[in-house]
Amino acid sequence: MIPLLTDAIEAHGGLNRWKSHHALTATIVSGGDLWALKGVPQDPVARTMRVELHRQWASVAPFGTGRHTDFTSDRIAILAADGSLVAERSNPRSSFARHDLRTSWDPLHRAYFNGYALWTYLTTPFLLAMDGFEVEEIEPWREGAETWRGLRATFPAKIASHSSEQDFYFGEDMLIRRHDYHVDIAGSFPAAQYVTDPVNVDGIWIPTRRRAYLRGDELKPMLDTLMVSIDLSDFRFG
Repeated sequence: MIPLLTDAIEAHGGLNRWKSHHALTATIVSGGDLWALKGVPQDPVARTMRVELHRQWASVAPFGTGRHTDFTSDRIAILAADGSLVAERSNPRSSFARHDLRTSWDPLHRAYFNGYALWTYLTTPFLLAMDGFEVEEIEPWREGAETWRGLRATFPAKIASHSSEQDFYFGEDMLIRRHDYHVDIAGSFPAAQYVTDPVNVDGIWIPTRRRAYLRGDELKPMLDTLMVSIDLSDFRFG
């Protein structure tokens, strides 16, 4: 690993501590403008998000009355409370072909987006040490009086995420402050996500507040266009 990634992982709790856990569960509340643009308005109900840490799997509940999702990179499904199949889609990425920012989503589109996005967020920065990721240090970002060091990651094809190339910025304490990417499944619009209010969970620092804005020229966030908000709490490792 390059020194910046090593320092960031250590600041967030260390790779050995991370590897000692199998899964992470959190309570999430989401909002923002993206959901209405996609024809799937978001309610303020708190939901339970669970991700595995060392393979790409995620589930959110409830997802409709008595239902939950089952996400992997090559399949998305909606399941009833008894585990029976309600709906599923193999190769879900292909279903977003020719989508732009305002193309409507069906429930499986939304479930796939939720699965890969929350898996990415909840495993950052540790996922960047997984096999197949390529990382390099990039120019820092100046935020007010602070300078945040930048890390560019190229994701392996087997990992579903926003885009193959994503940038992560870290403060002087090496905790994550910002995450930039393009949302390829929605017209590849550029986003700048601010990551704040970390809490210590069993020695691992996890942000509790995420705000993703449209990104304009010179990497500047458009703060009047909040695309997605996520508040997280009640973290539990398993």
